Amino acid sequence: MKSHCSVYSWAAMAILAPCFSLIILAHETPFHTVLHNYSAEAFSIEEATIPEIQQAFKAGKLTSRGLVEFYLDRIKKLNPWLHAVIEVNPDALLLADMADTQRLKAGGTIKSALHGIPVLIKDNIASKDKLNTTAGSFALLGSKVARDAGVVNKLRKSGAIILGKASLSEWASFRSLNASNGWSARGGQVKNPYVLTADPSGSSTGSAVAVAANMAAVTLGTETDGSILSPSSVNGVVGIKPTVGLTSRAGVIPISHHQDTVGPICRTVTDAVYLLDEIVGYDPRDHRASKSAAPFIPKGGYKQFLKPDGLHGKRLGIIRGSDFSKSRGSIEAISFEKHLATLRQKGATLVANSSIDAIFNAGYGNDMQTILLYDFKQDLNIYLSELLESPVRTLADAIAFNNRHPEEEKIPEYGQVVFLVAQKGLNFNAEGYKKSLKNVYSITKNGIDKVLKDYKLDALVTLDDSIMGLLAIAGYPGITVPAGYNKSGVPFGLYFGGGRGSEATLVEISYAFEHATKIRKIPHV
Repeated sequence: MKSHCSVYSWAAMAILAPCFSLIILAHETPFHTVLHNYSAEAFSIEEATIPEIQQAFKAGKLTSRGLVEFYLDRIKKLNPWLHAVIEVNPDALLLADMADTQRLKAGGTIKSALHGIPVLIKDNIASKDKLNTTAGSFALLGSKVARDAGVVNKLRKSGAIILGKASLSEWASFRSLNASNGWSARGGQVKNPYVLTADPSGSSTGSAVAVAANMAAVTLGTETDGSILSPSSVNGVVGIKPTVGLTSRAGVIPISHHQDTVGPICRTVTDAVYLLDEIVGYDPRDHRASKSAAPFIPKGGYKQFLKPDGLHGKRLGIIRGSDFSKSRGSIEAISFEKHLATLRQKGATLVANSSIDAIFNAGYGNDMQTILLYDFKQDLNIYLSELLESPVRTLADAIAFNNRHPEEEKIPEYGQVVFLVAQKGLNFNAEGYKKSLKNVYSITKNGIDKVLKDYKLDALVTLDDSIMGLLAIAGYPGITVPAGYNKSGVPFGLYFGGGRGSEATLVEISYAFEHATKIRKIPHV
């Protein structure tokens, strides 16, 4: 797909939304000249972790204003090529100044790890400020949310700065079957910073690309089926897909309340865990799911599980996947065997058995499709009905909007078949929906749950992204950590997946693996 900052004229945008405040900054500097190190007051910001940034704050080597200015500059220079940021917060510098003032007045007593840290959030997560929340679609441009999303509310309470909105696959990849990953009408085509022509995956594309290219300190994504784990993997960063309900979905443009979750996408496991600690917890606006998951949150949070020896004593089930035999000799296959050896060296017991591999053979695709399509219409209509202002109030309205603006929304190229099927309820009904829910429960019980129990496993480990679907239908957590680069230079990640509420164990495993391997490299194009 042709790269572009905006596929529309400013005049057309003005017609679509008079109150439009999109801020995507252009710059003439060639892409390869801007991926270099940057210092503020003798502190190197590029690749800096949250603990390192906080230490620089305390030492007087860095301010929140300097940090935000750095990321705004990166966005200005890189976004014309990467299209990772759909909009920046016009109040970001003001919020940074406020954070600096608070820190000065507090005299070193601020304990929040995210205080003064800029966070980029996916454009389907509501923020009640000057930013839009549109899922990348012009149909929602100018809509007004009643309140911050639950996770954004927690971020603000922690003192974090909302830097802006990350681009994404429009409607979180749930409008069309053939739109390219990372494309949206508002944001254009997001590019992989390692190989610009490579698939950047989705749907949390901008979140992964922005943090990979140091356009943000940390970012938030959402996942229904692979939308955190997959783009994190191919863009060389860490993604945590939490147990459904561990983080609130309130105020997030939905697909399915059965599978939707919000999680961190960061450059390191440490940063991802620091961000996760601030967004987990009960939310009355996502009562049922968050109440059910709240008991899994450990007292003292997840930071205590960042242990270099976290692999010691762990039992990991190896999943090579059905295509592994075909890929023998590939960089990926060789890397996987090398990483398995590292896991053993660091104290893990690895278990390989055909029964473990067989869980990938479960035929859940049709059942997942039925659940998502059925949930989508009702969940989206509820979200739209609660907006204070909006050009569209129902899924039917969104379909009609796209029909009125086919060029802007690329309807001739990509269509909106998923919207149409969900609206019309084709090939599914309430009875089929209930049957599909029972089926995926059975698949989980006789698949992941059984394997974990029978082989006394702490987690599963694989390079095969088929694990994402199994974790999705179960609502279970997963973490991906950079594991290598293919022959074209595109990153790939190692996936760790576990049972419901197993985040603490997965953090121990993934951090110890990252600590032992340190695979991630800064992208250079």
